[in-house]
Amino acid sequence: MRGGKRKPDNVEHPAHYTSHPSGVECIQVTEHMNFCIGNAVKYLWRAGLKGDAVEDLKKARWYIDREIQRLEGKGNDVGIKPR
Repeated sequence: MRGGKRKPDNVEHPAHYTSHPSGVECIQVTEHMNFCIGNAVKYLWRAGLKGDAVEDLKKARWYIDREIQRLEGKGNDVGIKPR
């Protein structure tokens, strides 16, 4: 787009993942983590930027709890259901 502001790209570079003051995108960090830890970081990173911050924090906690269960060898036997 010439002479104006670029429209946010919600597919390639969503604002809620690119607004960190460091200029680093969330994916640049999380792609080096396993799925559950990466998703926890993703929800912490964007907490409150896309909606309810408390909901984002609860989602991060869900993924952390799931990873703890995996590491403890308990998997889905403790009532954690995949999202």
